[in-house]
Amino acid sequence: MIVRRAEVTGMCPGVRNAVQTAFAIPYPREVTILGELVHNEQVLGDLARRGFHMVSESDRDRLPPTPKVLAPAHGISQRQVSRLARAGKQVIDATCPFVREIRETAQALKREGRLVIVIGKRGHVEVEGIVGDLDRYEVVAETSEVASYPSARLGVVCQSTTASKNAERIVQAIRASNPGKDIRYVPTICPATCDRQAAVRSLLGHVDALVVVGGKNSNNTIELVKLARSREVPCFHVQTAADIRPDWFRSMDVVGLTAGASTPDAVIESVYETLFTLDVEAGTPALLRA
Repeated sequence: MIVRRAEVTGMCPGVRNAVQTAFAIPYPREVTILGELVHNEQVLGDLARRGFHMVSESDRDRLPPTPKVLAPAHGISQRQVSRLARAGKQVIDATCPFVREIRETAQALKREGRLVIVIGKRGHVEVEGIVGDLDRYEVVAETSEVASYPSARLGVVCQSTTASKNAERIVQAIRASNPGKDIRYVPTICPATCDRQAAVRSLLGHVDALVVVGGKNSNNTIELVKLARSREVPCFHVQTAADIRPDWFRSMDVVGLTAGASTPDAVIESVYETLFTLDVEAGTPALLRA
């Protein structure tokens, strides 16, 4: 059996920057991370061992006890930054530059007098950061949620990890449900997300199954899993090599491998090496590198 890796995989620049920002902080015990710095359990474990305080994403609005606060890669609203500053907290910003740009785009659409529609997952921390500075907004995850909106001017942006095909369908549905309205769509899907999805699409026609490595809460990882399953390709979402089960791959000739944008390189390599040496049938290394 052959293991084929996607051409683009693993940590994106925004995630890598957030991790580097955190690990450069000299006194972690003075810092509270607001929610998950990135959606990867191995990274979060490393941060906890270094002594960072962490609050759950559902508790991000609570005032942290430490003098410093680290805003995660998914960002926080400017209103929250101001609230923390008024409380005397020093905010260290590890927001992905692309996510910051989405927030700025949403604000620009607001200033144009548009009702802002965010294509994304309702309640996701990135989406919460985007809408946290908006007075009027809608969040839409599927075409079935699209409505006729009470505004003559609409502005549409995307959560950075939205599947491009889903975004296209939702924008078409918004236009169809709001005829005659001034609709401005700004495609704000992260290029790293698009690249990873395109690499998986290229791979799916050449594999019997796909292994996706990434955190259980990672939206871009989940979208890769959905993409494979939409093509009816068996897909296995694992967080580490320890999750791999040999019986998954019986009678398979070619297995694909990809990873979400928050997955450390070392974790991807560990999964790859496990697949490469996996004994599927007879107890001897049976996989070939590709």
